[in-house]
Amino acid sequence: MRLLIAAVLLCTTSPLAAQIATPDRPVTDPKSLTSPANPDARAVPLDDIGNSRSVGSTTWSADGKHVYLSTNLTGRFNIWRTDADGSWPLQMTQSDDSQGGLAASRDGKWIYFTQDNGGDEYYDIYRVPTSGGAVERVTNTPTLSERGLVPGPSNGLMALSVKKKSEAQSNVATIDSQGNVKALTAETDPQYEWSPRLWADGGKTLFANREKVDSTSTEIWRIDVASGKATPVLLKANTIYRVQDLSADGQWLAVTTDADIGRPRAGLYNIAAKKWKWLNPIPWDQQAISFTHDGKSLIVESSNDLRTMLVRYDLATGTETQMNLPAGLNFSTGNDSRSPDGRSLLVVHMGANVAGELNRYDLTDDSVRPLTQLSVASLRPEVLAKSEMVTYKSFDGTLISALVTMPANLKRDGSNPAIVLPHGGPTGKTEDYFDDIAAALASRGYIIIAPNFRGSTGYGKTFQTANYDDLGGGDLKDTVAAKNFLVESGYVDSKRVGIFGGSYGGFMTLMAVGKTPDEFAAGVQWFGIINWRTMYRDMDEVLKAYLRSLMGTPEENPAGYDRASPLTYIKNAKAPLLTIQGENDIRVPRGQAQEVHDILKAKGNIVETVYYPAEGHGFRKKENQIDSLRRTVEWFDKYLKPK
Repeated sequence: MRLLIAAVLLCTTSPLAAQIATPDRPVTDPKSLTSPANPDARAVPLDDIGNSRSVGSTTWSADGKHVYLSTNLTGRFNIWRTDADGSWPLQMTQSDDSQGGLAASRDGKWIYFTQDNGGDEYYDIYRVPTSGGAVERVTNTPTLSERGLVPGPSNGLMALSVKKKSEAQSNVATIDSQGNVKALTAETDPQYEWSPRLWADGGKTLFANREKVDSTSTEIWRIDVASGKATPVLLKANTIYRVQDLSADGQWLAVTTDADIGRPRAGLYNIAAKKWKWLNPIPWDQQAISFTHDGKSLIVESSNDLRTMLVRYDLATGTETQMNLPAGLNFSTGNDSRSPDGRSLLVVHMGANVAGELNRYDLTDDSVRPLTQLSVASLRPEVLAKSEMVTYKSFDGTLISALVTMPANLKRDGSNPAIVLPHGGPTGKTEDYFDDIAAALASRGYIIIAPNFRGSTGYGKTFQTANYDDLGGGDLKDTVAAKNFLVESGYVDSKRVGIFGGSYGGFMTLMAVGKTPDEFAAGVQWFGIINWRTMYRDMDEVLKAYLRSLMGTPEENPAGYDRASPLTYIKNAKAPLLTIQGENDIRVPRGQAQEVHDILKAKGNIVETVYYPAEGHGFRKKENQIDSLRRTVEWFDKYLKPK
């Protein structure tokens, strides 16, 4: 689930009343939803779901013989190694803190990774010998966060992003094999973050993205490594130009941009001629990924609303060929998914009933070889509920896409419980990924709907910005309309619908139980926002800068802060509410959960709040993942199922 608060929050316009244009697609008849007959369906044990492992960061070894991955096989995200042809994984590191951000040194001696302290998101660089051995701490900077490693072509240099704890902006730097960090950029505007993307000219040049924190624009810059001089390549106000790769001959940049059409698409930009070459247009988002090593193709990720596919674009003929992967969510992984010999890609496939696994995709014959088997056996796809993409009209006629997970063997008698799952963001997006909460609830008879309400990505810039100055307004109405869509299917009891979300989804849950108190019979929220004023006071500097740029300070825009805060409406809440919070969360600090609890407890509501020590924005320790899953399911069982 995408939980990052990474999008525009408020502006100065009034709520929209007219239908918002999005890609054309047919509206789904709610009566077309059908609960399939499945004798194999059953309530999957929560421990089985909670003990299924997942893939984090990945990287190839320098010689291509191994793949390194961050995975929680032991209940902690540590570093493991597997053979490139598949093997039982070998554990390389052990730590209670999560490890990720993998990068292999070009000389084949080290695997570098990042690690924070109890989920506080201030990262240092570590490394472990590829042959095994003691972990070495490369940097030790409590007031500086270092991440986003990009290995250089020689001299042991790597590029990375660095951010001071006291500042919002981040910069590009290099780090050598001895741990010496040299800053290349010196950003002074707190609204911008730099991230290195690729090396060029034999290590003399870096291409980097300079992105505004509100995600409305990204610029491509070329940096001279020796001097740090940065030269703009592509930039335009309110436009995304994001560099992904450079062709082997140095002539073409693979770019993702929303120029001219208002939604991301893949393009090829000739640096010298300053000309573009475009792929065939599609109505949905598209991302350039990387050139193949033979220089013949560009790998592209193409959306089909809530699902994605990988496509190979032939540079000579313009032919586009869909790669041999099942329907669902398909994406490449790692800072460079290509094997050193260029024959293979690291890809992940998942769906609502398919937990994500790491695969090796052979570009020569389009075969797929699984590299991991991380799921527990009881989570076979034929046991879990499948997903269905639906489209419904919201209050103003705007088309809203959603993912419905329909349990098996239900009667269409208006008696079944349901859960609405608003995503994080707000400019996140629900896609057809494996969600352990949804899988657990659906296997217990809950119909799940996860809407992409206004403010979500994937439907054009107008839709993405449609919740400006209207948080908890139109987007909440879109969410209530998702509930109504399920009720109209004939399966759902309107008095037995709950709402669950994390981060911005937690904010939406709090808005829903306070602003529409009769719509939802129970709520569970993880690290959601109750009060934008105290959020501004307590949050991390980068998000504070983000808020300042989009809604000013609380002193400058008091009405906006009040209008957007569930605190304004929570006195009306009736639904029993469970809150779960990480103690070290820098995005939504602990005090938000405490405010919710104190207010509802004082007014006599049914409320319970749980805090996890040494956890941040999302729970990384296995025992907390299982505990939060169990508490969430038991809460809805208690308040939504018949006594």
